[in-house]
Amino acid sequence: MGRHGTIAGRKAAQDSKRAAVFTKYARLITVAAKGGGDPDYNPSLRQAIDKAKGIGMPNDNITRAIKKGTGELGGESYENVTFEGYGAGGVAVIVETLTDNRNRTTASVKHAFDKYNGNFGVPGCVSYMFSRKGVFVFDKEDGITEDQLMEVALEAGADDIVEYEDSFEVMCEPDVFNDVSDALKAAGITPVEADIDMVPSVESTPDDSAVKSLKKMIEILEDDDDVQKVYTNCTVDLYEE
Repeated sequence: MGRHGTIAGRKAAQDSKRAAVFTKYARLITVAAKGGGDPDYNPSLRQAIDKAKGIGMPNDNITRAIKKGTGELGGESYENVTFEGYGAGGVAVIVETLTDNRNRTTASVKHAFDKYNGNFGVPGCVSYMFSRKGVFVFDKEDGITEDQLMEVALEAGADDIVEYEDSFEVMCEPDVFNDVSDALKAAGITPVEADIDMVPSVESTPDDSAVKSLKKMIEILEDDDDVQKVYTNCTVDLYEE
């Protein structure tokens, strides 16, 4: 199984904590809106809004988050802090956060690593094994074919298309993410996920006992409101029940 897990597994994990996901995306929009409240002129805000709409976040929540970012409404000040380390079985883990209290977030993330047989590391200890890429995920059940994706996405500047059991992934460099996104929209092709992610160049396959600890650690991390994304180089589906 690929690094993302099955479409069904990821949807189930997301649906089970939808309110928490709304909180995370609201923070993302607020931070992005500091660069300007008009998504037509702020690509980061546009991406954040698209992601929020993709999980059904109400427009009122989106508007409120934008106003907090532009200063029209009062709100907390968030900063991006990234943590790195190894999970059980030597799996590389990157945790991206948006926090208004660096000390609190550092303590929470370190506790998760320590509790589930991980090793909390220093910046750069695992990130060299990852590259930042634009990633679009498509559900095969939506009837999308690899030929369609090749025709539209590769023409718009995408680098690669990877096929999994129930999905396709289109990958591109971050600087052409919006070009690929626009081309897919124009062609009426809608991804179930679209984001700029950390994609591993070196993968790890832990044993069953390590996988159990990894699943628990990632669940704890993703339940933390400060945590935006958790990336691993694990080849096992960590969202499978």
